[in-house]
Amino acid sequence: LKLTHSTLEKGHNMKPHPAWSSLRTPVKFRIPTADNLVPIRLDIDIDGQRFRDTFTWNPSDPDSDVILFAKRTVKDLKLPPAFVTQIAQSIQSQLTEFRSFEGQDMYTGEKIVPIKLDLRVNHTLIKDQFLWDLNNFESDPEEFARIFCEDLGVEDPEVGPAIAFAIREQLCEIAIQSVASARETRINKKGRRGVEHLPLSKPGGSALDTLKLFGNKSSVIRKRREWDLYEPIVDLLSNEEVDALEAREA
Repeated sequence: LKLTHSTLEKGHNMKPHPAWSSLRTPVKFRIPTADNLVPIRLDIDIDGQRFRDTFTWNPSDPDSDVILFAKRTVKDLKLPPAFVTQIAQSIQSQLTEFRSFEGQDMYTGEKIVPIKLDLRVNHTLIKDQFLWDLNNFESDPEEFARIFCEDLGVEDPEVGPAIAFAIREQLCEIAIQSVASARETRINKKGRRGVEHLPLSKPGGSALDTLKLFGNKSSVIRKRREWDLYEPIVDLLSNEEVDALEAREA
C-alpha cells in the first residue's frame, strides 16, 4: 500500500500564514503548526528502573501543572516516588529551553524542509521521508499521521501519535535553528551590505536539491516519479526481532 499525492494534499491543503511568505521577513519564534506545542521526551533511569515517554505540552500552561502531571504519572504507573522529582525537572528544563526562544526573531530559510521517519513502535517499524511546507501555519501532524496509518493499514493505535511526535520534534529543531539564522543575519547586517540568510542544517541533504525534485505546492509533497526513492516502509516485526532490537537499545 502507498500513500497517494492526492491523499496527502487533501489532509494538508491549507492557506499559508502571510507572515511566512517572505524569506526576508522575520517572524517571532513558534512551531510551524496549528498549535504551538512543545515536544517533550523523557528517558529517566533510577536504580535500574527506566521510564521513557514522549508527549506534547502547551508552553502557556502554568508551571504548577508540571509537578501535578509528574505525581499523577508516578501514581498511575506505580513508579517509585523518586521519579516524581526527576520527571518534573526534565519537563521543566525542556519547557525553559523552549521559552528562552519565545519573542525572538526567526527566519524560515528555505520554505520546504525534509522530514524523516525512522521509528519502531511495539512490533511496527516505520521508515519514510517527505517534504514539509514551513509556510503552512495550520499544518496538523496528528492529521497527517492519521492519514498515513489509515492508508498503510497500520492497526497499532500507538503508531499514529509516535509519527506525529517525530514530525513535531523535527519541526521544533528547525524552528530553533532558524532563530540562530536570524541572529547571524543581524550580525551580518552590521558589517556587510544587505541581508544574508544561512541555510538551515537539516537531515537528508540540501533543501535546494529537494526543491528541484519536488517543487513547492503543499505542506506534504511527493511526486509519483520519486516513489522508488521515497516509498513509505511499514514492517511488522516478530517477537524475536523485537527482543533483539530491545536488547541492543538497552
